[in-house]
Amino acid sequence: MKRWLLITICLLIAFAGFYYSQAAHGQASAGWTTLFDGSSLDNWNPIGDANWKLTDGIVQADKGNGFLVSKASYGDFEVRAEFWVDGDANSGIFLRCSDPQKVTADNAYEVNIFDKRPDPTYGTGAIVNVSKPSVFLKAADHWNTYEITARGTHFTVILNGTRTVDVDDSKHARGPIALQAAVGTVKFRKVQIKPL
Repeated sequence: MKRWLLITICLLIAFAGFYYSQAAHGQASAGWTTLFDGSSLDNWNPIGDANWKLTDGIVQADKGNGFLVSKASYGDFEVRAEFWVDGDANSGIFLRCSDPQKVTADNAYEVNIFDKRPDPTYGTGAIVNVSKPSVFLKAADHWNTYEITARGTHFTVILNGTRTVDVDDSKHARGPIALQAAVGTVKFRKVQIKPL
């Protein structure tokens, strides 16, 4: 009798652990859409002449100048992106692009990835021409994560767990997001978005 009771308790504990892990996974992914998972560019339109290519679960470019522009448009959202750049790279994640055929820092918000920017005021971690970073961090030669929130006129940028921007600006209300390759080697391996 004691043996059956012990087996029953063990099974209940195992079932509860499985149920909790599944529920936690569901909550963690609730509302998030994967725009890039390493296997296809179905959610993106390339513009410019950057040599984007899929390899080993990443999308990368090391020549040319261009963007991957999301096919969908977003207003209020959170976006998470994992990226790697070399020391000379000039890249960024552009938000609320008003012209998806010609993306610039004037018609979108550019969350910069540019460690060697000649004027470092708007280097890595900044929103170009809107907010310099509160902390100057370097992104070269290791994998990084951006967590960016755009809610109405309020923007926050978190780079590798450190908040670099907390600002309000009202120039752009809605549009696609875009991944940039301008100089050097740029790689992205995971991009997710959650509309708010």
